[in-house]
Amino acid sequence: GMFGQYVPAAHIDKMINKSSKVALSGEQKELTVLFSDIRSFTSISENLSAVELKTLLNEYFTPITEIIFNHDGTIDKYVGDMVMAFWGAPLDDESHRENALLAALKMLEETARLRKVFKKKGLPEIAIGVGLNTGVMNVGDMGSTYRRAYTVLGDAVNLGSRLESLTKFYGIDLLVGPKTCEGLDHFVFRHIDRLQVKGKDEPVDVFQPLGLRKQLNPLTLDILKDYHKARNLYLMQDWQTAQVEFEKLVNLEPQCRLYLIYLERIAGHLNKGVGTDWDGTYRHTSK
Repeated sequence: GMFGQYVPAAHIDKMINKSSKVALSGEQKELTVLFSDIRSFTSISENLSAVELKTLLNEYFTPITEIIFNHDGTIDKYVGDMVMAFWGAPLDDESHRENALLAALKMLEETARLRKVFKKKGLPEIAIGVGLNTGVMNVGDMGSTYRRAYTVLGDAVNLGSRLESLTKFYGIDLLVGPKTCEGLDHFVFRHIDRLQVKGKDEPVDVFQPLGLRKQLNPLTLDILKDYHKARNLYLMQDWQTAQVEFEKLVNLEPQCRLYLIYLERIAGHLNKGVGTDWDGTYRHTSK
């Protein structure tokens, strides 16, 4: 009964049939976690009545939860406008990376559909940011004697949350960590940055999934190739050539904030230079 609120009904049947293989008390294993929230939700909520806000959230959460369930995910919690989910527990899932990624992409599609629906109803148009990360996490039924929840904890979980927050900085709706990309060669990823998040010493490479390779048009793949060329020139410290290449990309996609970020960095490096230990890592000073 408790898990009916967190996982698909089919999961419940499997858990009952394979109860000896389901660890609820706590275990450590590799999982994929998802964080998603509505952009500018505070501003949106301030301009809605309590009834309108409830209507908006219910109409948003219902299809989003269905997508997560349809891709074998487990709902961890809702906090305001935030959804947290994970894949790979309570039942093992060898495809937890792919299932989580497919769910995230579908969530973005559904949000685009809901924007039109909300507009017709006089509700604010919404956009979301999504962060995915894969790694070893602690998972189990945790809490107090008064209230408990089946949840995940660990550094890999924290990074997933940070990636969701960073979608706003890069102007990208979906960011994933490096382990999430492993073994998913049938997807296409754009290498966004090598970054160091606040509170962590080790840098991490982050990526933007563009979709299934077979579904992308040739122009998208050509632009991606040009972007990676420009970024490699940037990493080689060939600032002038990298600048020219990023300016070409801006002319093709002027709405892409990522290109402007790299042009801003190049301008700074041309002005101040970089140290001998520079490896392209960008250090974020806020969460």
